[in-house]
Amino acid sequence: MTVLKIGTFIRLPATMRLAKVRRGNLCLYSWSKPIIEHRMADDGSGLGNGDSNRKDSSVETDVAEMSQGSSMALKTWELQNDVETVSSMDEIYKYEHQGQQDMLAAKPWMKDPHYFKNCKVSALALLKMVMHARSGGNLEVMGLMLGKVDGENMIVMDAFALPVEGTETRVNAQAAAYEYMATYIDSAKQVGRLENAIGWYHSHPGYGCWLSGIDVGTQLLNQQFQEPFLAIVIDPTRTISAGKVNIGAFRTYPKGYKPPDDGPDEYQTIPLNKIEDFGVHCKQYYSLDMSYFKSSLDKRLLESLWNKYWVSTLSSSSLLTNAEYMTGQVVDLSEKIEQAETQLTRSGSSYTFDIHDKKSEDKLTKATKDSKKLSVEAIHGLMSQIIKDHLFNQRSADENVTLPAS
Repeated sequence: MTVLKIGTFIRLPATMRLAKVRRGNLCLYSWSKPIIEHRMADDGSGLGNGDSNRKDSSVETDVAEMSQGSSMALKTWELQNDVETVSSMDEIYKYEHQGQQDMLAAKPWMKDPHYFKNCKVSALALLKMVMHARSGGNLEVMGLMLGKVDGENMIVMDAFALPVEGTETRVNAQAAAYEYMATYIDSAKQVGRLENAIGWYHSHPGYGCWLSGIDVGTQLLNQQFQEPFLAIVIDPTRTISAGKVNIGAFRTYPKGYKPPDDGPDEYQTIPLNKIEDFGVHCKQYYSLDMSYFKSSLDKRLLESLWNKYWVSTLSSSSLLTNAEYMTGQVVDLSEKIEQAETQLTRSGSSYTFDIHDKKSEDKLTKATKDSKKLSVEAIHGLMSQIIKDHLFNQRSADENVTLPAS
């Protein structure tokens, strides 16, 4: 099966299309080759053994094709997010209690605030976090991650949701959430999951992956009493628009620490009403490089989860699902352009441009990047709809061709 990446135009040969041709009471469905035969029973007549065998064979073929489509969709998701496959006997799945205790006793992160540089997440934990974040809609959700440390790597093996109250801008953990957290970790150890809590995750629906002032305070507290600890942020809304998981892993610096100037980070779109909160705290934490892995057992669990949701994913539209988000992005973009224009015209003339006004120029550059990102996402959504329309709704020119019975 060939996977077409959205944004690529190709011309298919005439034979590469779905066609239905009738020949008497025989109906042929073809998608390239081979041709699958279905025997249609006449009204009032029974099916013979040969016809029954053909029917069973065709049903098995349909089931196999659906399974193949599900596997291909899962494979595409893994490729987009760079999920690596490792052996089930790999060291990454072995929990060495003594090694972890030695690491906790040495506390190398106390000497180097930038000690942890990489975050490795199992594909199963990633999918569970994304599904949880998506289930919250426009409300923030929160959960806990289980894992371990290996040198400069923080490894997330599993994740679970917490029963917390969420709003559009924050999540509030109550006593019940802390009790649930302790009970879950104890129960996990009883079934052989010896990993400890390695961090927490929460969602930022529609406004990117970064730490707000409240998030920074929470992470500072966690790193003070529960080291080593990690913070992961997921944007489920942008995940749907981009088709790739929008995620970030972060750790905060100790109070009073002045980080080195490493230059600007990768640009991301921040809504105008969040820019101030983002700018005030952006130097109080740093991001870790993220990678993902899976084992043969994870593959089976992923397939089980994927088979439950891939049909609804195929039938959904990012343009309809994220209609409110796209509208909000357009409004936010217009406000940013208007703000930049106001700064550029303060000299008196609406057509005057001060080449030394680097701040205004920078705002225009960022607005241009935001506009480009929004346009690409909208075009990808439209192209996806067009492709699905041609695959499932458009009738082939050969569909109603009737051939004489042989």
